[in-house]
Amino acid sequence: MASRALAVWQNRKVVSLLVRRDLKVKYQQSILGYAWSMLEPLAMAGVYFFVFGMIFQTNRGVPGGDDAPGGYLLFLISGLLPWLWFSGSLGESPRALITHSKLITTMKVPREIFPLAGVTTRFVDYLFTWPVLLVFVFALGGQTTWEGILLWLPLAIVVQFSFTLGVTMFLATINVLVRDVERIVRILNRVLFYASAIIIPSLMVLDSDTFPEWFKTLYQLNPLLGIFKMHHTVWFPEDAPSAFLMSTTIGGTVLMLIIGYTTFRRLETSVLKEL
Repeated sequence: MASRALAVWQNRKVVSLLVRRDLKVKYQQSILGYAWSMLEPLAMAGVYFFVFGMIFQTNRGVPGGDDAPGGYLLFLISGLLPWLWFSGSLGESPRALITHSKLITTMKVPREIFPLAGVTTRFVDYLFTWPVLLVFVFALGGQTTWEGILLWLPLAIVVQFSFTLGVTMFLATINVLVRDVERIVRILNRVLFYASAIIIPSLMVLDSDTFPEWFKTLYQLNPLLGIFKMHHTVWFPEDAPSAFLMSTTIGGTVLMLIIGYTTFRRLETSVLKEL
């Protein structure tokens, strides 16, 4: 594994070229171009804020209550932006190898760079949305701490990148052999959105007497829950994940990365035959 990681590092320029190519293709025929990176999350945030913030008053579960800096809208946008990174990567993951089939069969480079490039492209898209987040932070009076900026934000990004890469490698490999994966992913994308505390604060589940303890434990086994709580913690220190949730998040991420890479390597020969 170490030798393959070194080979990927030595071919990092190829990853960079793939990322720049994908971004160029994405924006070059668009009238608004880069502006779409901001307009999409703004539109989604507006819809979810109206439905869940105003109609269902989900802001009651935001850490700090109604007095929390920025309230529900900042909570929503701070989780929605990294979710778009994961959701986009998840949606594209089944075709991460199929799309580059000609390059994979002709170029002598580690095949890991193709799913890696896909995740990195979506990560760059996520970075493009930060101006939107900062506007909301300043407009809504959001505050953070050095711990949030220097600990929780880097940790959230590293863990999310690792988890997303593991998922992408696994699904990209399986989809070459079983094309039903794409349909399953569309369903999975929707389920995970509502199960990961993006629009519904986790406290509404964890502090509720409505749900049994076994359900709360199962709820916390989702690594994405801890990942997005880390993103929220940057602006809402009260929302810091518990020790149990951190252990399931880190453990689940490491496990997903191992499963994804192991599947990728063991089925590599079969995948090449199909491509």
